[in-house]
Amino acid sequence: MNIPFSPPFIDQAVIDEVLDTLQANWITSGPKVKALESELLTLTGTQAAVCVNSWTSGAIMMLNWFGIGAGDEVIVPAYTYCATALSVLHCGATPVMVDILDDFTIDPEMVRKKINIRTKAIIAVDIAGLPCHYEELKALVREPEIKVQFVSKTARQAGLGRILLIADAAHSIGAMYNDKPAAQQCDVTIFSFHAVKNITTAEGGCICLNLPEPFDNQEEYAFLKLFSMNGQNKDAFAKSKGANWRYDILFKGFKMNMPDICAAIGLAQIRQYVNTLLPLRKIISLKYGDAFKAYDWFIEPVMKTENREASYHLFPLRIKGITEAQRDQVIDELVLRGINVNVHFIPMPMLTYFKSLGYSISDFPNSYKQYAAEISLPIYPQLSDEEISYITNAVIESVHLVKGVEKLVKVLS
Repeated sequence: MNIPFSPPFIDQAVIDEVLDTLQANWITSGPKVKALESELLTLTGTQAAVCVNSWTSGAIMMLNWFGIGAGDEVIVPAYTYCATALSVLHCGATPVMVDILDDFTIDPEMVRKKINIRTKAIIAVDIAGLPCHYEELKALVREPEIKVQFVSKTARQAGLGRILLIADAAHSIGAMYNDKPAAQQCDVTIFSFHAVKNITTAEGGCICLNLPEPFDNQEEYAFLKLFSMNGQNKDAFAKSKGANWRYDILFKGFKMNMPDICAAIGLAQIRQYVNTLLPLRKIISLKYGDAFKAYDWFIEPVMKTENREASYHLFPLRIKGITEAQRDQVIDELVLRGINVNVHFIPMPMLTYFKSLGYSISDFPNSYKQYAAEISLPIYPQLSDEEISYITNAVIESVHLVKGVEKLVKVLS
Protein backbone atom coordinates (compact mmCIF):
# COMPACT_ATOMS: atom_id res chain seq x y z
CA MET A 1 0.00 0.00 0.00
CA ASN A 2 1.19 3.54 -0.77
CA ILE A 3 -0.47 6.25 1.30
CA PRO A 4 0.51 9.88 0.63
CA PHE A 5 0.77 12.33 3.51
CA SER A 6 -1.59 15.11 2.44
CA PRO A 7 -2.88 15.17 -1.16
CA PRO A 8 -5.17 18.04 -2.14
CA PHE A 9 -8.89 17.39 -2.24
CA ILE A 10 -9.81 17.67 -5.93
CA ASP A 11 -13.31 16.55 -6.81
CA GLN A 12 -15.57 17.39 -9.75
CA ALA A 13 -16.79 20.57 -8.04
CA VAL A 14 -13.21 21.85 -7.88
CA ILE A 15 -12.58 20.93 -11.51
CA ASP A 16 -15.82 22.62 -12.61
CA GLU A 17 -14.98 25.82 -10.70
CA VAL A 18 -11.51 26.00 -12.23
CA LEU A 19 -12.88 25.31 -15.72
CA ASP A 20 -15.45 28.05 -15.20
CA THR A 21 -12.58 30.45 -14.46
CA LEU A 22 -10.63 29.39 -17.53
CA GLN A 23 -13.69 29.63 -19.76
CA ALA A 24 -14.44 33.11 -18.43
CA ASN A 25 -11.05 34.22 -19.78
CA TRP A 26 -10.19 35.96 -16.51
CA ILE A 27 -7.62 34.19 -14.33
CA THR A 28 -6.00 36.88 -12.16
CA SER A 29 -7.67 38.73 -9.26
CA GLY A 30 -11.35 39.24 -9.94
CA PRO A 31 -14.81 37.85 -9.11
CA LYS A 32 -13.64 34.45 -7.81
CA VAL A 33 -11.42 36.13 -5.23
CA LYS A 34 -14.31 38.31 -4.11
CA ALA A 35 -16.55 35.24 -3.87
CA LEU A 36 -13.96 33.40 -1.77
CA GLU A 37 -13.61 36.40 0.54
CA SER A 38 -17.39 36.41 0.97
CA GLU A 39 -17.40 32.71 1.87
CA LEU A 40 -14.61 33.31 4.38
CA LEU A 41 -16.62 36.05 6.07
CA THR A 42 -19.51 33.62 6.43
CA LEU A 43 -17.28 30.85 7.78
CA THR A 44 -15.35 32.99 10.25
CA GLY A 45 -17.76 35.73 11.25
CA THR A 46 -14.89 38.20 11.04
CA GLN A 47 -15.22 41.83 9.99
CA ALA A 48 -13.20 41.69 6.75
CA ALA A 49 -11.29 39.12 4.70
CA VAL A 50 -8.46 39.94 2.29
CA CYS A 51 -7.17 37.10 0.11
CA VAL A 52 -3.44 37.13 -0.66
CA ASN A 53 -0.98 34.82 -2.38
CA SER A 54 0.40 33.16 0.79
CA TRP A 55 0.31 33.21 4.59
CA THR A 56 3.77 34.74 4.56
CA SER A 57 2.62 37.59 2.32
CA GLY A 58 -0.30 38.23 4.64
CA ALA A 59 1.96 38.41 7.69
CA ILE A 60 4.46 40.72 5.99
CA MET A 61 1.63 42.98 4.87
CA MET A 62 0.08 43.24 8.33
CA LEU A 63 3.38 43.84 10.12
CA ASN A 64 4.12 46.61 7.62
CA TRP A 65 0.56 47.91 7.96
CA PHE A 66 1.18 48.30 11.70
CA GLY A 67 4.47 50.09 11.08
CA ILE A 68 6.75 47.42 12.52
CA GLY A 69 10.39 47.79 11.51
CA ALA A 70 13.96 48.10 12.68
CA GLY A 71 14.34 48.21 16.47
CA ASP A 72 10.97 46.54 17.06
CA GLU A 73 10.34 43.06 18.45
CA VAL A 74 7.63 40.52 17.70
CA ILE A 75 7.11 37.57 20.04
CA VAL A 76 6.72 34.19 18.32
CA PRO A 77 6.85 30.56 19.47
CA ALA A 78 10.07 28.65 18.84
CA TYR A 79 7.91 25.74 17.69
CA THR A 80 6.46 26.75 14.33
CA TYR A 81 7.27 26.85 10.64
CA CYS A 82 10.02 29.30 9.68
CA ALA A 83 7.61 31.69 7.91
CA THR A 84 6.32 32.94 11.26
CA ALA A 85 9.72 34.41 12.13
CA LEU A 86 10.86 35.16 8.58
CA SER A 87 7.90 37.52 8.10
CA VAL A 88 9.21 39.51 11.08
CA LEU A 89 12.76 39.54 9.75
CA HIS A 90 11.56 40.71 6.32
CA CYS A 91 10.17 43.80 8.06
CA GLY A 92 13.54 44.54 9.67
CA ALA A 93 12.26 43.66 13.14
CA THR A 94 13.49 40.99 15.56
CA PRO A 95 11.60 37.74 16.29
CA VAL A 96 11.70 37.03 20.02
CA MET A 97 11.15 33.31 20.48
CA VAL A 98 9.43 31.72 23.48
CA ASP A 99 8.68 28.14 24.47
CA ILE A 100 5.40 26.26 24.14
CA LEU A 101 3.00 24.34 26.35
CA ASP A 102 2.48 20.58 26.10
CA ASP A 103 -0.48 21.15 23.74
CA PHE A 104 1.96 22.80 21.24
CA THR A 105 0.55 26.30 21.74
CA ILE A 106 2.55 29.36 22.81
CA ASP A 107 3.05 29.67 26.58
CA PRO A 108 1.39 32.93 27.76
CA GLU A 109 3.65 33.17 30.82
CA MET A 110 6.74 32.91 28.66
CA VAL A 111 5.26 35.65 26.47
CA ARG A 112 4.81 37.86 29.53
CA LYS A 113 8.48 37.52 30.45
CA LYS A 114 9.62 38.75 27.02
CA ILE A 115 7.43 41.85 26.70
CA ASN A 116 9.27 45.15 26.84
CA ILE A 117 9.11 48.64 25.33
CA ARG A 118 10.25 47.26 21.95
CA THR A 119 7.44 44.68 21.70
CA LYS A 120 4.97 45.62 18.99
CA ALA A 121 3.17 42.35 18.24
CA ILE A 122 2.63 38.75 19.28
CA ILE A 123 2.11 36.04 16.67
CA ALA A 124 0.44 33.04 18.30
CA VAL A 125 0.47 29.83 16.25
CA ASP A 126 -2.41 27.30 16.17
CA ILE A 127 -0.32 24.15 15.70
CA ALA A 128 -2.30 21.23 14.21
CA GLY A 129 -5.33 23.52 14.12
CA LEU A 130 -5.71 23.87 17.91
CA PRO A 131 -6.40 27.48 18.94
CA CYS A 132 -3.96 29.04 21.37
CA HIS A 133 -5.04 30.21 24.82
CA TYR A 134 -6.42 33.45 23.42
CA GLU A 135 -8.32 34.56 26.51
CA GLU A 136 -5.03 34.65 28.42
CA LEU A 137 -3.18 36.37 25.59
CA LYS A 138 -5.92 38.98 25.11
CA ALA A 139 -6.00 39.69 28.83
CA LEU A 140 -2.22 39.97 28.85
CA VAL A 141 -1.94 42.63 26.13
CA ARG A 142 -4.70 44.64 27.82
CA GLU A 143 -3.16 44.64 31.32
CA PRO A 144 -2.42 48.25 32.40
CA GLU A 145 1.17 47.42 33.36
CA ILE A 146 1.71 45.85 29.92
CA LYS A 147 -0.05 48.63 27.98
CA VAL A 148 2.02 51.32 29.70
CA GLN A 149 5.16 49.75 28.19
CA PHE A 150 3.80 50.07 24.67
CA VAL A 151 5.54 52.85 22.76
CA SER A 152 3.72 53.83 19.57
CA LYS A 153 5.65 55.06 16.55
CA THR A 154 2.84 55.27 13.98
CA ALA A 155 -0.76 56.46 13.84
CA ARG A 156 -2.06 52.88 13.69
CA GLN A 157 0.01 51.89 16.72
CA ALA A 158 -1.32 54.92 18.58
CA GLY A 159 -4.87 54.03 17.54
CA LEU A 160 -4.57 50.51 18.97
CA GLY A 161 -2.60 51.66 21.99
CA ARG A 162 -1.24 48.22 22.79
CA ILE A 163 0.52 45.18 21.40
CA LEU A 164 -1.07 43.82 18.21
CA LEU A 165 -2.29 40.22 18.62
CA ILE A 166 -1.98 38.14 15.44
CA ALA A 167 -3.15 34.54 15.05
CA ASP A 168 -1.01 32.40 12.80
CA ALA A 169 -4.01 30.32 11.79
CA ALA A 170 -2.26 28.55 8.92
CA HIS A 171 -3.56 25.25 10.33
CA SER A 172 -6.80 26.30 11.99
CA ILE A 173 -9.49 27.30 9.52
CA GLY A 174 -12.76 26.08 11.01
CA ALA A 175 -11.38 25.80 14.55
CA MET A 176 -13.66 26.92 17.37
CA TYR A 177 -13.15 28.93 20.55
CA ASN A 178 -15.94 29.31 23.11
CA ASP A 179 -18.36 27.90 20.51
CA LYS A 180 -17.48 30.63 18.01
CA PRO A 181 -15.03 30.60 15.10
CA ALA A 182 -11.54 30.96 16.56
CA ALA A 183 -10.74 33.50 13.85
CA GLN A 184 -12.68 36.07 15.88
CA GLN A 185 -10.27 35.94 18.81
CA CYS A 186 -7.41 38.14 17.57
CA ASP A 187 -6.99 41.58 16.06
CA VAL A 188 -5.72 39.86 12.93
CA THR A 189 -6.06 36.21 11.91
CA ILE A 190 -4.11 34.89 8.92
CA PHE A 191 -4.92 31.63 7.15
CA SER A 192 -2.81 29.58 4.77
CA PHE A 193 -4.28 27.91 1.71
CA HIS A 194 -1.09 26.05 0.75
CA ALA A 195 -1.55 22.74 -1.05
CA VAL A 196 -1.48 20.62 2.15
CA LYS A 197 -3.96 22.73 4.13
CA ASN A 198 -7.60 21.87 4.97
CA ILE A 199 -8.70 24.30 2.26
CA THR A 200 -6.26 24.97 -0.56
CA THR A 201 -5.88 27.42 -3.41
CA ALA A 202 -2.59 25.68 -4.41
CA GLU A 203 -0.80 28.68 -2.92
CA GLY A 204 -2.60 31.41 -1.05
CA GLY A 205 -3.77 32.87 2.21
CA CYS A 206 -6.26 35.24 3.79
CA ILE A 207 -6.07 38.08 6.30
CA CYS A 208 -9.14 38.32 8.53
CA LEU A 209 -9.66 41.55 10.46
CA ASN A 210 -11.26 42.05 13.88
CA LEU A 211 -9.75 45.42 14.69
CA PRO A 212 -11.34 47.36 17.55
CA GLU A 213 -12.40 51.00 17.44
CA PRO A 214 -11.19 53.49 16.34
CA PHE A 215 -10.37 51.29 13.33
CA ASP A 216 -12.91 50.86 10.56
CA ASN A 217 -12.40 47.31 9.29
CA GLN A 218 -13.98 48.10 5.93
CA GLU A 219 -11.64 51.04 5.40
CA GLU A 220 -8.68 48.85 6.33
CA TYR A 221 -9.96 46.16 3.93
CA ALA A 222 -10.00 48.70 1.10
CA PHE A 223 -6.49 49.84 1.99
CA LEU A 224 -5.13 46.29 2.17
CA LYS A 225 -6.60 45.40 -1.22
CA LEU A 226 -4.61 48.27 -2.71
CA PHE A 227 -1.61 47.41 -0.52
CA SER A 228 -1.53 43.91 -2.05
CA MET A 229 -1.57 45.41 -5.58
CA ASN A 230 1.46 47.72 -5.49
CA GLY A 231 -0.62 50.54 -4.02
CA GLN A 232 -2.44 50.86 -7.34
CA ASN A 233 -5.89 52.41 -7.20
CA LYS A 234 -7.35 50.09 -9.87
CA ASP A 235 -6.78 46.38 -10.23
CA ALA A 236 -6.50 44.69 -13.61
CA PHE A 237 -10.14 43.57 -13.54
CA ALA A 238 -11.37 47.15 -13.06
CA LYS A 239 -9.01 48.42 -15.77
CA SER A 240 -10.35 45.82 -18.21
CA LYS A 241 -13.81 47.36 -18.18
CA GLY A 242 -14.02 49.75 -21.10
CA ALA A 243 -11.93 52.91 -21.35
CA ASN A 244 -10.73 52.57 -17.79
CA TRP A 245 -7.00 52.31 -18.37
CA ARG A 246 -5.82 55.29 -16.35
CA TYR A 247 -4.53 54.45 -12.86
CA ASP A 248 -2.44 55.93 -10.08
CA ILE A 249 0.01 54.58 -7.49
CA LEU A 250 -1.07 55.93 -4.12
CA PHE A 251 1.67 54.51 -1.89
CA LYS A 252 4.46 51.94 -1.79
CA GLY A 253 2.64 48.63 -1.84
CA PHE A 254 3.41 44.97 -2.39
CA LYS A 255 2.46 42.51 -5.15
CA MET A 256 0.74 39.88 -3.04
CA ASN A 257 -2.75 39.46 -4.51
CA MET A 258 -4.46 36.11 -5.05
CA PRO A 259 -5.46 35.23 -8.65
CA ASP A 260 -8.91 33.92 -9.56
CA ILE A 261 -7.54 30.64 -10.92
CA CYS A 262 -6.29 29.84 -7.41
CA ALA A 263 -9.37 31.20 -5.65
CA ALA A 264 -11.55 28.88 -7.74
CA ILE A 265 -10.04 25.80 -6.07
CA GLY A 266 -10.64 27.16 -2.59
CA LEU A 267 -14.11 28.39 -3.50
CA ALA A 268 -15.27 24.90 -4.44
CA GLN A 269 -13.71 23.41 -1.30
CA ILE A 270 -14.97 25.96 1.22
CA ARG A 271 -18.57 25.35 0.13
CA GLN A 272 -18.15 21.72 1.27
CA TYR A 273 -15.97 22.39 4.27
CA VAL A 274 -18.22 22.74 7.31
CA ASN A 275 -20.70 20.00 6.43
CA THR A 276 -18.41 17.45 4.76
CA LEU A 277 -14.65 17.97 4.69
CA LEU A 278 -14.08 19.11 8.27
CA PRO A 279 -16.30 16.40 9.85
CA LEU A 280 -14.42 13.73 7.87
CA ARG A 281 -11.13 14.97 9.32
CA LYS A 282 -12.57 14.80 12.82
CA ILE A 283 -13.77 11.22 12.27
CA ILE A 284 -10.28 10.15 11.19
CA SER A 285 -8.72 11.85 14.21
CA LEU A 286 -11.11 10.04 16.55
CA LYS A 287 -10.35 6.71 14.87
CA TYR A 288 -6.65 7.21 15.41
CA GLY A 289 -7.23 8.09 19.04
CA ASP A 290 -9.41 5.03 19.61
CA ALA A 291 -6.80 2.76 18.01
CA PHE A 292 -3.91 4.03 20.15
CA LYS A 293 -5.52 4.80 23.51
CA ALA A 294 -4.91 1.29 24.89
CA TYR A 295 -1.12 1.73 24.66
CA ASP A 296 0.83 3.38 27.46
CA TRP A 297 3.26 4.98 24.98
CA PHE A 298 0.51 7.04 23.34
CA ILE A 299 0.34 10.74 24.22
CA GLU A 300 -3.08 11.82 23.02
CA PRO A 301 -3.05 15.11 21.10
CA VAL A 302 -5.28 17.87 22.41
CA MET A 303 -8.01 18.31 19.83
CA LYS A 304 -10.93 19.42 21.98
CA THR A 305 -11.13 21.04 25.41
CA GLU A 306 -13.87 22.81 27.33
CA ASN A 307 -13.48 25.97 25.24
CA ARG A 308 -11.37 24.99 22.22
CA GLU A 309 -11.78 22.64 19.26
CA ALA A 310 -9.15 22.11 16.59
CA SER A 311 -9.65 22.07 12.84
CA TYR A 312 -8.08 18.58 12.72
CA HIS A 313 -5.44 19.73 10.29
CA LEU A 314 -2.89 17.30 11.70
CA PHE A 315 -2.89 14.26 13.92
CA PRO A 316 0.30 14.94 15.90
CA LEU A 317 1.06 11.52 17.34
CA ARG A 318 3.56 11.62 20.20
CA ILE A 319 5.28 8.57 21.61
CA LYS A 320 6.13 8.61 25.29
CA GLY A 321 9.68 7.89 26.38
CA ILE A 322 11.46 7.80 23.02
CA THR A 323 14.42 9.78 21.76
CA GLU A 324 14.58 11.81 18.58
CA ALA A 325 16.63 9.03 16.96
CA GLN A 326 14.04 6.42 17.94
CA ARG A 327 11.26 8.60 16.58
CA ASP A 328 13.17 8.73 13.30
CA GLN A 329 13.39 4.93 13.33
CA VAL A 330 9.62 4.68 13.71
CA ILE A 331 9.24 7.00 10.72
CA ASP A 332 11.63 4.84 8.70
CA GLU A 333 9.54 1.76 9.53
CA LEU A 334 6.35 3.49 8.42
CA VAL A 335 7.94 4.60 5.16
CA LEU A 336 9.01 1.00 4.49
CA ARG A 337 5.35 0.08 4.86
CA GLY A 338 4.34 2.66 2.26
CA ILE A 339 3.03 5.30 4.69
CA ASN A 340 4.20 8.86 4.17
CA VAL A 341 4.30 10.85 7.41
CA ASN A 342 5.78 14.15 8.50
CA VAL A 343 7.05 16.02 11.57
CA HIS A 344 5.50 19.33 12.64
CA PHE A 345 7.79 21.08 13.19
CA ILE A 346 11.54 21.18 13.49
CA PRO A 347 11.81 24.01 16.06
CA MET A 348 13.27 27.11 14.44
CA PRO A 349 16.34 27.27 16.77
CA MET A 350 17.45 23.92 15.31
CA LEU A 351 17.59 25.31 11.75
CA THR A 352 20.88 26.56 10.32
CA TYR A 353 19.77 30.10 9.57
CA PHE A 354 18.27 30.75 12.99
CA LYS A 355 21.26 29.19 14.73
CA SER A 356 23.41 31.67 12.80
CA LEU A 357 21.33 34.48 14.35
CA GLY A 358 22.12 33.22 17.84
CA TYR A 359 19.02 31.21 18.71
CA SER A 360 19.69 27.96 20.60
CA ILE A 361 17.32 25.04 21.13
CA SER A 362 18.65 24.68 24.67
CA ASP A 363 16.62 27.78 25.55
CA PHE A 364 13.39 26.04 24.50
CA PRO A 365 13.38 22.63 26.22
CA ASN A 366 9.68 21.89 25.80
CA SER A 367 9.79 22.70 22.09
CA TYR A 368 12.53 20.12 21.69
CA LYS A 369 10.74 17.58 23.90
CA GLN A 370 7.54 17.76 21.81
CA TYR A 371 9.42 17.72 18.51
CA ALA A 372 11.54 14.69 19.42
CA ALA A 373 8.45 12.56 20.07
CA GLU A 374 6.13 13.82 17.30
CA ILE A 375 4.99 12.13 14.07
CA SER A 376 2.23 13.70 11.96
CA LEU A 377 0.01 10.99 10.51
CA PRO A 378 -2.00 11.30 7.27
CA ILE A 379 -5.38 12.92 7.89
CA TYR A 380 -7.53 13.99 4.95
CA PRO A 381 -11.05 13.29 3.65
CA GLN A 382 -10.00 10.82 0.97
CA LEU A 383 -8.55 8.30 3.46
CA SER A 384 -10.50 5.05 3.42
CA ASP A 385 -11.29 2.91 6.47
CA GLU A 386 -8.93 0.28 5.08
CA GLU A 387 -6.10 2.81 4.86
CA ILE A 388 -6.78 4.13 8.36
CA SER A 389 -6.67 0.59 9.75
CA TYR A 390 -3.46 -0.09 7.85
CA ILE A 391 -1.86 3.08 9.23
CA THR A 392 -2.83 2.40 12.84
CA ASN A 393 -1.60 -1.20 12.71
CA ALA A 394 1.66 -0.09 11.09
CA VAL A 395 2.21 2.57 13.77
CA ILE A 396 1.62 0.07 16.57
CA GLU A 397 3.94 -2.50 14.99
CA SER A 398 6.64 0.09 14.28
CA VAL A 399 6.59 1.58 17.79
CA HIS A 400 6.73 -1.84 19.39
CA LEU A 401 9.55 -2.88 17.08
CA VAL A 402 11.65 0.16 17.98
CA LYS A 403 10.85 -0.10 21.69
CA GLY A 404 11.60 -3.84 21.59
CA VAL A 405 15.03 -3.17 20.12
CA GLU A 406 15.59 -0.57 22.83
CA LYS A 407 14.80 -3.12 25.57
CA LEU A 408 17.04 -5.72 23.95
CA VAL A 409 19.95 -3.27 23.80
CA LYS A 410 19.50 -2.47 27.50
CA VAL A 411 19.50 -6.17 28.41
CA LEU A 412 22.60 -6.90 26.34
CA SER A 413 24.46 -3.92 27.73
